[in-house]
Amino acid sequence: MTDTNKPLAGKTGLIFGVANKRSIAWAIAQAWHEAGARLIFNYQGERLKENVEELASTFGEEVALAPCDVSRDEELDSFFSFVKTKTDTVDLVLHSVAFAPRDALSNPFSHTTREQFRIALDVSTYSLISMAQYAAPMMTGGGSIVAMTYLGSEKVLPNYNVMGVAKAGLECSARYLAHELGPQGIRVNCISAGPTKTLAGSGIAGFSKMVSHVQEKAPLAWPAQASALGGTGLYLATDASQFVTGQVVYVDGGYQIMGM
Repeated sequence: MTDTNKPLAGKTGLIFGVANKRSIAWAIAQAWHEAGARLIFNYQGERLKENVEELASTFGEEVALAPCDVSRDEELDSFFSFVKTKTDTVDLVLHSVAFAPRDALSNPFSHTTREQFRIALDVSTYSLISMAQYAAPMMTGGGSIVAMTYLGSEKVLPNYNVMGVAKAGLECSARYLAHELGPQGIRVNCISAGPTKTLAGSGIAGFSKMVSHVQEKAPLAWPAQASALGGTGLYLATDASQFVTGQVVYVDGGYQIMGM
């Protein structure tokens, strides 16, 4: 019987995308840990290793983390080899990874170069597919893959540009993966967060204006803090969402429903 206070007890989760304590990935990692999950983190480069290591150490357990640049197959292979030294099975995967060159977010969208497009789609979209390729064989008891997306996938948001295309691809990829992996009991869903004050958000020109606009128009007060996403991340990881897959869950104070 599952401990209702620890619904993820005995589960192992992989966390991709923690940069600092304001990261959405960190908010969801905290929720998963508090629910009993054992977590393994990636970090990209030595610059972020210290941040991730310091945060993960607050869980009071042996810190399990390894480098992984999701755009490099050899690093994904190395990361999952490391995972296999820690566990035989994986139950949860969080994909909170996105990147586009800065110029692609400040120049007109029509000026997007082929290389900028390739980088954005590789890091932000294809990485979900590659993670699933490695993780699914280890998810022998089923499980949940959760990816972070944004409204720019379906609506035009100034300066989001090629990231909107990448997020649209991410959501579509999640649906195809949900169809393919469903027979294995693996659910694949996306959380579409309102504009959130994170390191990634700060890289978008006019971001503070985006936050103010949503806070003005959303039916519910949107705090623009990563902590607002922890509960939904937990819901999608537990049996409470056992029949939910291929969906985009909007967590934005209801802004997505508004026309004016």
